Amino acid sequence: MDKNSIIGFILIALILFGFTFFESSRARKIAEQQRQLDSIALAQNPVDTLQAGDADMAAPVEGQAAPAEPASIYRDAMLEAAHNAEAQVVTLENDLVKLDFTTKGAQPYSAQLKKYSSYGGGELFLFKEGGAEYAISIYTGQYIRTSEFNFEVAEHSDSVLVFRLPFEGGGYIEQKYTLAADSYKVDNLLSFVGMQNLIPRNVSSYDIDFNVTVPRLEKGYKNESQYSKVDYYFDGEKKPAEIGRGRSASKAIGSRLSWFAFQQQFFSAIMCSPGEFANGELSVNFIPESDPSHDLMACSARMRADFRPSDNVSVPYEFYFGPNHFNTLKSFGRKYEKIIPLGGWLVGWFTRYAIIPMFNWFSRFFSNFGLIILLMTLVIKTVVFPLTYKSFSSSAKMQALKPEIEKINAKYPKQEDAMKKQQATMDLYKRAGVNTMGGCLPTLLTFPILWAMFRFFPASIELRQQPFLWCDDLSAYDSILDYGTRIPLLGDHLSLFALLMAVVMWVYSKMTTANQAASNDPTASSMKFMTLWMMPIMMFFICNNLSAALSYYYLLSQLIAIIQTWVIRKFFVHPEQVLARLKASEGKPMPKSKWQQRLEAAQKMQEQQMREQQKKRK
Repeated sequence: MDKNSIIGFILIALILFGFTFFESSRARKIAEQQRQLDSIALAQNPVDTLQAGDADMAAPVEGQAAPAEPASIYRDAMLEAAHNAEAQVVTLENDLVKLDFTTKGAQPYSAQLKKYSSYGGGELFLFKEGGAEYAISIYTGQYIRTSEFNFEVAEHSDSVLVFRLPFEGGGYIEQKYTLAADSYKVDNLLSFVGMQNLIPRNVSSYDIDFNVTVPRLEKGYKNESQYSKVDYYFDGEKKPAEIGRGRSASKAIGSRLSWFAFQQQFFSAIMCSPGEFANGELSVNFIPESDPSHDLMACSARMRADFRPSDNVSVPYEFYFGPNHFNTLKSFGRKYEKIIPLGGWLVGWFTRYAIIPMFNWFSRFFSNFGLIILLMTLVIKTVVFPLTYKSFSSSAKMQALKPEIEKINAKYPKQEDAMKKQQATMDLYKRAGVNTMGGCLPTLLTFPILWAMFRFFPASIELRQQPFLWCDDLSAYDSILDYGTRIPLLGDHLSLFALLMAVVMWVYSKMTTANQAASNDPTASSMKFMTLWMMPIMMFFICNNLSAALSYYYLLSQLIAIIQTWVIRKFFVHPEQVLARLKASEGKPMPKSKWQQRLEAAQKMQEQQMREQQKKRK
C-alpha cells in the first residue's frame, strides 16, 4: 500500500468520526428540546397530556394490577408539591380598597373599591374573584409559569404580603405586595433569590402575563364601552397611545414601554414598570351586552422583561386599582391622568386649567351637582359675553333692518339679479353700521368651550351616580321612557334633558333667524332650514344616549343665550337709532371695502357673460 492510499484511508476515517460525533451531538440537542417542549405541555395542561401520552392510565381490567401513579410533571420535587397543593386566599385592605390575593400564583384574586358602588347599589369590583391573572414565566431547567404553583405565605400584615415559591436547590421566587394607607397603589417587588444555579446564565428575559376581565359597572352599556379602552405609554411621550373604545383590538409593541392601563369608563387597572418593559402585546375584547356574565371586556397584556442572572434579582413593579380621578392620577407623576379623555391640546388645556379647577372650587361649597353645573354655565357665559355681544348685537340690528331687506328682495325678485340684491343688502348693512362678519369670529372662539364640556362631563367621575331632578345618574343618560327594545339611532329610551335641550335650541334658532326675510336664494333657505330644524334634531339624537350632565349644560347654555339676546335687543340695540343712522347716510358716498369691490367686479363679469350668451342665442 502506497503513501497516498494510507493518507486517503486516514482522511476517510476522520470524516466518518467527525460526522458520527456531529450527529450524536445534534440528536442530544433535539432530545433536550423535545423534553423542554414536553415539560411546557405538561405544565400548561397536565391532565390532557398525560391521558394522551399514556394509554395504560385507563381504568384497570379485572385480574390486572392497578396502574402506577402518574409521573411527576416537574423534576423539582418542591415544585411538584407546590403544583398539587390547595390554594388559599389572603387579603390586603385599607380604607379605599380591599384586595384579595390567592396563593395559587401569588397573584391578585379580586379588587373591591370600597368608596364606590356599581350601578344598582352593589359592591364595586374592578375585577371579581378569579377575574385576573398575573403570571411570571421563566426557564429554570424547564419552563415554569408561576400561576401553576401554590406559593407559601412568608409574611402577612395589614399593609404587606409576601409569597415565596421554594426550589430544591435552596432558592425561591418571591412576590411582595405593599399597600399603603389611603392609597390605591400597590407596590410589587418580584425577586429571584439564590437561583443562580437554577436559571442558566444565557437566560436574558422572562415573560409577564397580566389579564383582567372587567365587569359592567355603569347604567348604559354603549356609553360605558365607548369610554373604555387599553392605554400604553412610552417614556418621554406627551400622552399615552390607546386601542379599543368599544371595539375589540390588539397591538404588538416592539419597543420599550413604561406602563399600560386597562381602562373602564371611570376606573382602571394600571401596571407600571419603573425599569420599563422590553416589548409586549396588548389586547382588549369587548363582551356583548347580551352575554349572561354581565362582563364588559377582557383585557390582556403579555410583556417581556429583561433579566440579568445573579444571586439576588429584584424587579419593582407598581399596580393601580382605582378611579380615573384626575388629581389622584396626576399625583403619581407618571402621566396616568392622560388616560382621561379631555380633548386635544387646546381643548385639553382649557379643561385642565379652567374647567376642572372651577368644578373643584364649586364642589367645596355645594354638594348638589346640578347647581354646580348651573353656576359653571353662568360663569362661562359671563366670561365669554364680551365675545358674543357683537354676535348678538349684529343679530338685533339685522332684525331692525328687516323691513328694508324685504324692500330690496321685492326690488330684485329675479334669480339673475342675485348679485345686485346681495350688493344692495351689503350696502344697507354698511350704512346702518352692521358688520355681518362681526359675529362669526366670537362664535368660533366659543366652540373650544363647547367641545371641552362635551369631553369633560362624560369622563368626570365626580358626576357618577349623582342624582338631579328626575335623573338618577348625571354621568349617564336620563330616561323618562324606556321602550324595551332598541330603535336605530335613538336607543331604547327617551332622555328628557336631551329633548328639552333640542326644543330650546329650536327656540333660540327661531329667534336668531327671525330677522332673515323671505328669499328666493336656495342656499340661504337651505342654511335656514339646517339651523332651525336639522341642528336641534341632530343634537337630540346625539345627546339622547350621552351624559345627562352634558344635555343639561347645553340646555342651560341655550336658555342663557336666549335671555342675553333678549336683553341686548331690549336695552342695548334700539331699532329707531339704527334706522335713523341709515336715513342720515342716504345720499352720501360710502367708502367701498375690498370685499365690496371684489363683489362689484364679479357682478360686472356676470353681466358680461349674460350679454354674450344672449348674443349667441340671437
